[in-house]
Amino acid sequence: MKVLVIEDDQDILGLLECHLRGMGLDVALARSGEQGLELARADLPDVVVVDIVLPGKDGRWVIRELRSDPRTKHCQIVVTSMLDADDIGVGDVDALLLKPFDRAAVRAALKDVS
Repeated sequence: MKVLVIEDDQDILGLLECHLRGMGLDVALARSGEQGLELARADLPDVVVVDIVLPGKDGRWVIRELRSDPRTKHCQIVVTSMLDADDIGVGDVDALLLKPFDRAAVRAALKDVS
């Protein structure tokens, strides 16, 4: 399974990469919404893990763009955020991974989308 992680915090990005690679997944990394969308369109992922709070174009924008593009609209989307689940304010996502998270939470979120 190919997973694209879009996260601006280097520590969290590294942690997610470690957990996902430890699960045997193929992982691509992006530090901004714009870069993440470009990677998603260039090499279609099975799952996109996207932070809501990103500099520039935020995670909500990324999700809208992914869902409106015929090439990416079927990607599974996992939202990660420090916001409470009720405050995230996005629909049409497959799972939530609330920060702080551990390896078990990452596995559970990916189980929900696989």
